Amino acid sequence: MKTSRLFGTAGAGAALCFLFFLSAAQSQDHSENRPPVRTLPLSTHASTDEKLLLDATNRERAAAGLLALKWDDALAAAARRHAQLMARENVLSHQLPGEPPLDQRAAQAGAKYAMVAENVAVGPGPEEIHDGWMHSPGHRRNILNGELTAIGIGTARGSGGLFATQDFTREVADLSLAQQEEKVVSLLKGTDLNVVDVTEDARKTCGMDRGYAGDSVLYIVRFEVTGLNKLPEELLEKIKTRRYRKGAVGACRGGDAGGFTRYRIAVLLY
Repeated sequence: MKTSRLFGTAGAGAALCFLFFLSAAQSQDHSENRPPVRTLPLSTHASTDEKLLLDATNRERAAAGLLALKWDDALAAAARRHAQLMARENVLSHQLPGEPPLDQRAAQAGAKYAMVAENVAVGPGPEEIHDGWMHSPGHRRNILNGELTAIGIGTARGSGGLFATQDFTREVADLSLAQQEEKVVSLLKGTDLNVVDVTEDARKTCGMDRGYAGDSVLYIVRFEVTGLNKLPEELLEKIKTRRYRKGAVGACRGGDAGGFTRYRIAVLLY
C-alpha cells in the first residue's frame, strides 16, 4: 500500500493511490447478469468538486460503452470522512493510523457489496485529479471496471491541496431469507422438476456444515453466491438427468465478512 506525506502546496499534477478488494464468492458468480444501473440524483450535500469528479468518471465509462455508476450516499459518507482525515493529516493513504481499512469503512457506512475498490489523490483541483487517475493504470482500471456498479466520492481541502476519495462497489441486494428462497424457487420451477417448495428440512440443511435434515434425500447442494440470477451448473446438470422429481429450498445466513455479502442456499433433490 502506498502512503505519501505531503508538505506545502501540490504542484500541477496529482499524487495518486488506489486499492481493490474482491469477495471470495465473486469467483463463483462472475458471469451472472448484472442488474441495470442508472445514475441517481446526488445527495444535496455533494460538493461541486464531487459532482465534477462523478460526471468525469461517468463520461469515461460512457465513452467505453459501460453503464454509469450509481451514486451511493453511504459510500459518499465513507469517502468524505476519509478525504477529511487525509486533508487534516496532510497524508495520502488508504488507511491512516487508527482508521479502519476500506472494506470496514464501507460496511460501517451501510454498504452491502461483493466487490469494493478505492482511488485516492491530492491535487490542485478535480480536473487535475481526474486526469491523473485516467493516466494511471490501476486508477483507470477501477474507473472503467464494468463489474463495479456504485460510487461515492468525497473531497476536502487541506494545506497540500484538494484531497479526493472515490469509493466503488459492486452492490449486493439486501434480501431477506424469504426473498432469497423465493428467487431460487422461481429458478428451479423453470427446470424439469415437478414440484419445488421451501421446507424446514432444507433450511436446517443450509445451516449444517455436513449431512442433511430429513429423509429420502437423493442429492444435496449448498452454495454461497453474491447474486441469485442463476443456479449452479452442478445442480442444473443433476436435474437434467431426470432422476429427481422434487426439489426443496432453504436459505440461511451466509458467510458475510464486514460489508461483503453472500447468500447461502441449500437445495435438496428427491
